Amino acid sequence: MKELHIIGVPSDLGQGRRGVDMGPSAIRYAGLSGRLEGLGYHVRDLGNINVPTPEMTKAADHKSLRYLPEVTKVCTDLFGMVNKVVKDGHLPIILGGDHSIAIGSVAAMANQDQTYGVIWFDAHGDMNTEETTPTGNIHGMPLAVSLGYGHPDLVNIGGFQPKIKSGNVVLVGIRSIDEDEAKLMKQAGVKAYTMAEIDKRGMAAVMAEAIQIATDGTDGVHLSLDLDALDPTFAPGVGTPVNGGVTYREGHLAMEMLAASGAVVSVDVVEVNPILDKQNQTAVMAVELLQSLFGKTVM
Repeated sequence: MKELHIIGVPSDLGQGRRGVDMGPSAIRYAGLSGRLEGLGYHVRDLGNINVPTPEMTKAADHKSLRYLPEVTKVCTDLFGMVNKVVKDGHLPIILGGDHSIAIGSVAAMANQDQTYGVIWFDAHGDMNTEETTPTGNIHGMPLAVSLGYGHPDLVNIGGFQPKIKSGNVVLVGIRSIDEDEAKLMKQAGVKAYTMAEIDKRGMAAVMAEAIQIATDGTDGVHLSLDLDALDPTFAPGVGTPVNGGVTYREGHLAMEMLAASGAVVSVDVVEVNPILDKQNQTAVMAVELLQSLFGKTVM
C-alpha cells in the first residue's frame, strides 16, 4: 500500500474571492490525516508550499492574467514537490487553495514515465484562456492550460506541453460554462458530463463511462476535485457556488466507484473557503469524500 503524502497549497491568487488560502488548514482541521490512517494508510503531511498573499504584490489590470508571475511560481514549486513524491513511490493529496494549483499538480503527474488520464469534478469548465476570460482569474483556466491552451508561462511549466491528452480527460458535474469556453472545450475534444446528463442517466452510468475514458490506454487517473461540483446545500463554503450540483450521495458514489477502479494515483482538492462556510461543513465534506475515494464503505 502506497504512503499518502499531503501537500498544502494555501493560495487564493487565482480566485476573485478571498479565503481559499485557508482551505488546507480547514481540511486538516476536519481530521484528514486521522481519517485516512483509520483506513489503514500511512499518512505523511509535508506541510504547505510557500505562497505570497495578494497584499504582498500587485495584480495586473482587469482582463489580464491576475497574479500571473505569482501563480506561475506557486505551480512551479508544486510541480517540483509532487514530482518528487511520485518518483519516491508515494501518492500525493494536494490541498488547495484555488483551482489554479491544478496546473502544477497535473504537470507533475504528466512528467512521470507513465501516462495518466484526468477526471475533473467541477461546476465550471476551467477552459478559459487570456483571450476568453471574463475576470482574469487563473482558477478558471487550469484545464485549458493542462491541454496546452494559454499563456506560455503557465503552459510550459515543467518544460513541456501539452500535459494531458484530451481523449483521456473527463469533466463531471458542470453547469456553468462561458460561451467561448464551451467552444474551446468542443474544439479540444474534452468529454463533459453536465448535471443534466447526470440527472437523466444517473451518476453510476456517468462515472462508469468517465473511468473508462480516463483509463483507456493510460496507467492511472489524476482526480481534480473542486468542491463547487457539489450542490451548495452540501458544500456552501466555496468561492463560486452554483445551484443544482452533485448531491451528497452522488458524490460518494462517484468516489466509491473510483476507489473500486483502483485507478486513482493522485488527487487535488480545491476551492474550500472557510470564510464562506458553515461550521467547516465543506471541509468535512472534502474529508468524507476522500475517505470514500480511499476505500471507506458502509460494509
